[in-house]
Amino acid sequence: MKILDGPAMNKPSLIKFSSQASADVLEALKQISEAEGRKVHSIIDEALRDYIDRRQNVRPRQHVLAALGSSIAEFDQLYRELAK
Repeated sequence: MKILDGPAMNKPSLIKFSSQASADVLEALKQISEAEGRKVHSIIDEALRDYIDRRQNVRPRQHVLAALGSSIAEFDQLYRELAK
């Protein structure tokens, strides 16, 4: 591994590493990168942070809670009947 950037440059330290991914995943990653005007490594970093957050925090995600709230609001009576 090789460290890139660092505190002297007011950037987080980046550590270079290698990995493998399927061709379709890499192609989708490149398309997202181009569409958003971002570097591939920043998208990978974001994806890894999201993955780590989901694994370490067992709390439900906000969009899941929002969907549950909408479902309860719409089908409350049905759920009450099914619970009997």
